Amino acid sequence: MTRVRWLARIRRAWITAGLLFTVLFTGWSLWAYRANADAEAALVSDHEVMVQYDDGVWSFVPTVADSSRSNEATLVFFPGALVDPVAYAPLLRAVAARGHRAVLVEIPRRAAFGGAESPALEARLTRVLAAAAPPARWVVAGHSKGGVVASRVASQQRPGFAGLVLIGTSHPRDVDLSRLTVPVTKVVGTHDGLASRAEVETNRGKLPLSTRWEWIEGGNHSQFGWYGFQPGDRWAHIDAAAQRAITIRALLEMMAEVTGHPRSLPLS
Repeated sequence: MTRVRWLARIRRAWITAGLLFTVLFTGWSLWAYRANADAEAALVSDHEVMVQYDDGVWSFVPTVADSSRSNEATLVFFPGALVDPVAYAPLLRAVAARGHRAVLVEIPRRAAFGGAESPALEARLTRVLAAAAPPARWVVAGHSKGGVVASRVASQQRPGFAGLVLIGTSHPRDVDLSRLTVPVTKVVGTHDGLASRAEVETNRGKLPLSTRWEWIEGGNHSQFGWYGFQPGDRWAHIDAAAQRAITIRALLEMMAEVTGHPRSLPLS
């Protein structure tokens, strides 16, 4: 067999292998980023939380308002890139079940192809903040790429902005938030394959000295949401339920601080 024919065979083999890898990787990604059954169940309204959807915005509203809470606050949350936004429904539902309105803002195109900078995202955020206009206040939070968006929004310090929670992200990287005077919480998994400890520490100086750091020992990137194992992540050394419980507690403690309620908030 001639050298040319051998090279042709090798080239075809590489093309076939490449196509097979692409198909397998795409299939894995579609599975990995899909919200699981528990997340879907969190979208069902009940006697504690009413769930509504309107043009890219999921609202989780406590069914029984507490008139004693004069300092009402809303949680505005941005999901991670490519992840089904519904995968974060249990986080927001847990916050709403404690009496705080929580809003999940979908990023257009799941933050791919410039979705995080889309005018449609700004329109959704403007609509959400109009509903939480002063004197009511709002806390902005996000996971992964959602943390990038949350950091950008925090840097703008719009009226009513009262707190920031960054989850599983190395950001802020592109904005300096070190002079923020509102409370800030950073939640990090020590086994996060997409936001490593080294990357997180690199940007520590762009957060206020008063930032509360929540290091989840053994926590990874994927277990901050209710979806599959994300490509590029590391295996967690902590149970998913335990990691999510710590994350929920961090959000609830931020809401408690912003509204003036005690920080000690047992989850059950």
